[in-house]
Amino acid sequence: MAGKYLLRLFISGKTPRSEKCIANLRAVCERELEGEYELEVIDVLERPQLAEDEKILATPTLIKKLPPPVRRLIGDLSDREKVLIGLDVKDID
Repeated sequence: MAGKYLLRLFISGKTPRSEKCIANLRAVCERELEGEYELEVIDVLERPQLAEDEKILATPTLIKKLPPPVRRLIGDLSDREKVLIGLDVKDID
């Protein structure tokens, strides 16, 4: 693995959908990234300026800041394969 992953997950409030998304992402990260990641969960209702700065148009949105390239995934992150491809952990077959 090429260094630590820096991930930012933008959600809208403490809703069941947001909680499911966080749980889905944590499960993938713990299994595939083996602790080599930092996850920041940002509630756009509490920090709207940060969401605006990152041009967040929909939630949940995951931004992989490191390692490059920057990637964005939108949705509940329940499709493990899409998450792995989006994080560049797995190549597209």
